[in-house]
Amino acid sequence: MRKIVVLLLAVLSLTATAKPKAKKVVETWPDGTVMDAWFSDTTKVNVNTLGRQYVLTDYGVVAGSPQVQTQQIQAVIDRCAQEGGGVVVVPQGTFLTGALFFKQGTHLHLREAATLKGSDRIIDFPILTTRIEGETCKYFCALINADGLDSFTISGRGTIDGNGLQYWQEFWLRRQWNRACTNKDAQRPRLTYVSNSKNVTIQDVHLINSPFWTNHVYKSDHVRFLDCYIYAPTENIFAPEPKRGGPSTDAIDIDVCTDVLINGCFMHVNDDAVVLKGGKGTWADKDETNGACERILIQNCHYGLVHGCLTLGSESLHDRNVILRNCHTDNANRVLWLKMRPDTPQHYEYVTVEGITGKCARFLFIQPWTQFFKPGDRKDMPLSRCNNITLRNNKIETNKMLDVKTSDKYELLDFTLDGQPLTFGQ
Repeated sequence: MRKIVVLLLAVLSLTATAKPKAKKVVETWPDGTVMDAWFSDTTKVNVNTLGRQYVLTDYGVVAGSPQVQTQQIQAVIDRCAQEGGGVVVVPQGTFLTGALFFKQGTHLHLREAATLKGSDRIIDFPILTTRIEGETCKYFCALINADGLDSFTISGRGTIDGNGLQYWQEFWLRRQWNRACTNKDAQRPRLTYVSNSKNVTIQDVHLINSPFWTNHVYKSDHVRFLDCYIYAPTENIFAPEPKRGGPSTDAIDIDVCTDVLINGCFMHVNDDAVVLKGGKGTWADKDETNGACERILIQNCHYGLVHGCLTLGSESLHDRNVILRNCHTDNANRVLWLKMRPDTPQHYEYVTVEGITGKCARFLFIQPWTQFFKPGDRKDMPLSRCNNITLRNNKIETNKMLDVKTSDKYELLDFTLDGQPLTFGQ
């Protein structure tokens, strides 16, 4: 009996001193739906678990060669795929190449001091059906191409260098000759293009000097950019005038994608940083190649000089549940930029921007976007809308917190700044 009493007292003592369990924090999207646990996983992919490693120099690819070695490098990728998959490893040194196409089961790893450098000749980038500026069309492929892959990874602390100088110079010369010159007229490859894929991770790499967009992801899901360094010059390329940088070098273009995480990245480019895209044109919502971007989380990033930290448009249809949080900007022109095309039915909703520090010229920027737009004749053209846009807990030095123009082509509803409703004269 005495033993039972002693045990009972011990149990009661432990119960009295036990600390209550901390409640698990359940994160939600701006519309209140629960955020999947996938978004909290920033664990890096361990390259040693991805299979056999195929080091380029073991297969006749020469470091430092002035020759474009596209065929030799592609042969290593193809061999890797044929032998069951693995990792194509770029060792120390510089390797000049044109367009490369990765296949299921293959991965790319760049060791420290390794550089995969793009050719500065457009002939080294074949024309194929791809996605550019909200359209599915024939255009030049990217330097790194991955289509229809599951669990593709780009890793390592090396560099993918787009070698963009001559492309940028040619663009500015064309623009000087013809002010109506578009991005497609200039004929430039992107740096990376991932399409129709899932479970993709791009981590640690330096992605620099892209001739055109730096990273473009289309119709893919569960894509992670972790601790990447993304850079293109914003001035002093002397083509044809000084203080003109690499044009249209967007850091990350997300095009008809769901479940995208961008964490811990540095972005300094001569255009927008993270951009949501999905289609353009008066009948864009009727085109099955277009679509929405949903569940996009950008956090813990550092922006140098960019046009916009987070930009929706100019080729967007429907963007929903987007969060930009806990980021720092050295000198962004805009933090949140909502581009409203008069020729396209657009709906931007449930967007939250919070915990932003640093400096910017303008924080929220909304204006009609009329560059290269083509209104069509559509009697049932929907009215575009932005709703449930939340700005809170931002500590930013800015010349203008709100720079917003209204229009009869769109409506702005349910905007709040630190809990206070915003109205824009509609």
